[in-house]
Amino acid sequence: MSVTETNRAPAKAAIFTRLPSPHDPEAAARAAEAFAEREPAAATAATELIHALAGHSPYLAELLVRESACLALLLARGPDAAFATALAPLAHAAPESPTAAIAALLRTAKRQAALTIAAADVGGLWPLDRVTGALSELAETTLSCAVAHLLATAHARGELRRPRRDGRGSGLTVLGMGKLGARELNYSSDIDLVLLFDPAAAHDPDAAQGIFVRIARDLVRLMEERTEGGYVFRTDLRLRPDPAATPLAVSLPAAIAYYESMGQNWERAAMIKARPVAGDRPAGEAFLREIRPFVWRRHLDFAMVADIGAIKRQINAAKAARGAGPEIAVAGHDVKLGRGGIREVEFTVQALQLIWGGREPGLRDPTTLGALSALAAAGRMGRRAAADLADAYVFLRDVEHRLQMVADRQTQRLPEDAEGLANIASFMGFEGVEAFSATLTGHLRRVSRHYASLFEHMPSLTAPSNGAEGGSLVFTGVEEDPATLATLSGMGFSEPRSVMAMVRGWLHGRRRATRSERAQELLARLIPPLLAAFASQQGPDAALARFDTVLAQLPAGVQALSLLARNPKLLDRLAFLLAAAPALANHLASNPAVLEGLLYGAAPEAEVGPSGDAAACLPALVRDARHLEEALDATRHLAVQHRAEIDAAALEGSIDVDAAGAARSALADAAITALLPVLAADFATRFGKVKGGAMVVVALGKLGGREMLPGSDLDLILIYDHDPAAEASTRGPRSLPPSQYFARLAQQLVAGLTAQGAEGRLFEVDMRLRPSGSKGPVAVRLASFEAYHASDSWTWERMALTRARVVAGPPGLSRKVTAAIRAAMLRPVEPATVLADAGAMRARMLRDLPADGPWDVKAMAGGLVEVEFIAQALSLAHAREQPALLRTTTREALASLGAAGLLPEWARLVRAERLWRTVLSILRLTVGRWRQPLLPGPTAAALLRAVAPFCDTPPVDQEALLAQMRSVADTVRANFNTHVAPLPDKPPRPGETGS
Repeated sequence: MSVTETNRAPAKAAIFTRLPSPHDPEAAARAAEAFAEREPAAATAATELIHALAGHSPYLAELLVRESACLALLLARGPDAAFATALAPLAHAAPESPTAAIAALLRTAKRQAALTIAAADVGGLWPLDRVTGALSELAETTLSCAVAHLLATAHARGELRRPRRDGRGSGLTVLGMGKLGARELNYSSDIDLVLLFDPAAAHDPDAAQGIFVRIARDLVRLMEERTEGGYVFRTDLRLRPDPAATPLAVSLPAAIAYYESMGQNWERAAMIKARPVAGDRPAGEAFLREIRPFVWRRHLDFAMVADIGAIKRQINAAKAARGAGPEIAVAGHDVKLGRGGIREVEFTVQALQLIWGGREPGLRDPTTLGALSALAAAGRMGRRAAADLADAYVFLRDVEHRLQMVADRQTQRLPEDAEGLANIASFMGFEGVEAFSATLTGHLRRVSRHYASLFEHMPSLTAPSNGAEGGSLVFTGVEEDPATLATLSGMGFSEPRSVMAMVRGWLHGRRRATRSERAQELLARLIPPLLAAFASQQGPDAALARFDTVLAQLPAGVQALSLLARNPKLLDRLAFLLAAAPALANHLASNPAVLEGLLYGAAPEAEVGPSGDAAACLPALVRDARHLEEALDATRHLAVQHRAEIDAAALEGSIDVDAAGAARSALADAAITALLPVLAADFATRFGKVKGGAMVVVALGKLGGREMLPGSDLDLILIYDHDPAAEASTRGPRSLPPSQYFARLAQQLVAGLTAQGAEGRLFEVDMRLRPSGSKGPVAVRLASFEAYHASDSWTWERMALTRARVVAGPPGLSRKVTAAIRAAMLRPVEPATVLADAGAMRARMLRDLPADGPWDVKAMAGGLVEVEFIAQALSLAHAREQPALLRTTTREALASLGAAGLLPEWARLVRAERLWRTVLSILRLTVGRWRQPLLPGPTAAALLRAVAPFCDTPPVDQEALLAQMRSVADTVRANFNTHVAPLPDKPPRPGETGS
């Protein structure tokens, strides 16, 4: 709660929910007596609190006597009022005051706030986040006061322009890092700062560095110099860019250049919590936005886990060198850096945030408890693990605070002597050391277990092994190793010499992705399980050759190889997909970013399914983008990855064709919904806005029905409206008439959705279903849409509208467009006319667009098109009498027709529609367009497994499947003939040529 908020809130007397009994009753009694001499009216009410504080802490005993008026105020009006009173003088201090006066003011505020926070904490009046938040607010407020004074002093020397009181335009930005940045300061914490400056703020830009370095030195001195009033905060500037080579204050351009070119993973972790705390805060926010791509990478980065784990191992090694081993203990244990301590909780959280936060902005919470909650909610951490870590974190932070309150020392180490331990146990509210130790060690062990599951179960990167189950594998040396050739042959590879040459090429760095030392270390570890995974597939040589093609296209291999090293079971998934799906493998080879999508859903920390939250992440990613191109790149990157994830899950059978279609459609919906306002805003910067103008996106076809297949394009109609009085957009010489304005905006949206990027194309878009087809305007005004469908639209156009739904645009216009679509479908037309038109159109399609071979289940007689025509034509024919028949999803429309008594065999048609979509989906994923019989192998096996739920009996081979497909096609054709219109008697059939 800020000072202003506290002043508005009614003050309440403190009512303590917990107060520990004094460990040192004599010290407590002395402090109570000294307090009573200063504040006799509050003495009785203060006794129990004084005993709890002074009976454990000499520092607090001295403080409560020195600042007795503050304690009396707390007892009378509560800690919020006391805290606000402590900070209030800083907000009103004149920056031009003498330095000595500012220093005294800062130290008084620190003492009073420290006493208030300790009382509220120990007495149970504030939870942990309020305690750490108050400590952070104290630091931020004192920094703001100190910086304002130093800037005013620099102005008085003629060095800087006159600064505003809030620091804007001053040229100096102070970033709070670590616990200060996250508002998680501990009781006796140092504050980690990064000081950045804009050289243009100085009267002489060439002298700016010297000016701001002097301010940095003066700030450190003002904050941490010890006087008779104490000190404010110990200050650490070592988190600035390249601290060994840079001055105390770094220019903004130099800092940006450093992070973009040389930033390390530990600096990424540090920047998670960074925020402006003093000086020019807007400039600090702009800087953090600029380096956001450095912190939050769009690519999954499991190599980073090893880096953060290495930092912790260095900490453990340093502790061991000081005689403090890494094992869990109580006496002398470091609750921050020791085994199972606070740092392990923080590292676990930060590692998972850095892995997933690039594509899931909701995980970027700078607070440890907030991030744990977000990780659990997103499925990136088990809920039990998150709860264990959160409970432990709160307990260990409480212990840390009690340790520091004893003597105001920056320590996290438990006493080694029995008396000291007993004091801390009592301060924590335990009756004895034994009970305290049991609770503490329970938390430490749980943290250690969860931390180890992330960092310490990774394969070692320092001792590559050439062993493999089933024989020895040796790929070094000039000559081929006969034993290795024999082992490879025994594993099932038909060309062991080719396999051996391929692997030796990897190890010799002949692929760009395997040239770095770290990549080769990872690869040496992975070769045995990798070969075993591919050997278990049908056609292992071909599948491994596809992996080599993929490897050849990767710009770098460490990230992908690290992910595989984290969980070798992912190798089985990759091997299966490359063996079963040559088309997917070819796509992967031409677009390496797809690899992350294949591995993403099965990553070890992931708990959401392959149709999970990627679509939900898109709006936040787009809003987070600094400019339009970054928004398009972020959307393209996530969409490419997530489509691959959905495709892989569909091929493996972990989701069915309905779930996969819904997931692909949700992704497209999210992309359109997120990009439309960004593109419209960008367009408005150049051409202004049309009064009362807006545009909506209407989806039809597979997207409209939420049935998207692999490779489906987006069938869209763009409809706009505006104030009738608007004649042009509001942008002077670049204004446009409304029709031209929205036509160009529509073109920009289509261009954004279809533009080719480094990771491929976002979507293909088909707009031929708009009024007047490809000859009409790209965007149509609502009134024109309504007029066209009221009298001029063809039956097939209104059949297409049965699958139409608004997917993006403002709510008001969306409701009007939805009503217009419904009115078009309810237009009075004789049912017989609708059915006859549908039959004639289908007959033309059979004549002009015949099926392309036996596997073209979309166009063939009795295929997917005919099922969809049955649903659309019957729904449209009877919609005026029964509007409830109108459903955008084909299977739901068929079910509605069955419930209305219009389609007795609706259930068989639903199964047929799902069978055709499944066949199309699997073939598109595996072999693409295919006319020949499928060879026995992983592709045929995947197809047979996928279609089994939609067949009368699970087909055992390709011929059995084709026989059932012929039967299903006959059923569909018979229903079409009966309920829509008769079609030619000799249609091509599944498994027959001559289509």
